[in-house]
Amino acid sequence: MSENSEHHYTEGDIAREVSELETKSATASRIFDLRRIIGGLFVVYGVIVTITGITDSRSAIDKAQGVNINLWTGIGMLVLGVFFLVWLKLRPAAPQQEG
Repeated sequence: MSENSEHHYTEGDIAREVSELETKSATASRIFDLRRIIGGLFVVYGVIVTITGITDSRSAIDKAQGVNINLWTGIGMLVLGVFFLVWLKLRPAAPQQEG
């Protein structure tokens, strides 16, 4: 028996398969979007540095000429990380079209 006679695909079967593959491609595109990675890392490190800044001793602040550099850097990192994540939410990545 030939291979073609064993498989009878309808247009509906093919359309479902194509739709399924497009959905998987879109999901992979969203998961590996660099904005998600960069934003997530900046938020995580921003939280760590901000907590460090909040708990800094007076001597650590005096070393930076009276500026709580950890606090301000942590806040800046948080703002940048949130910016990337909001950007991702407002303008999601569109899957690349082949053809």
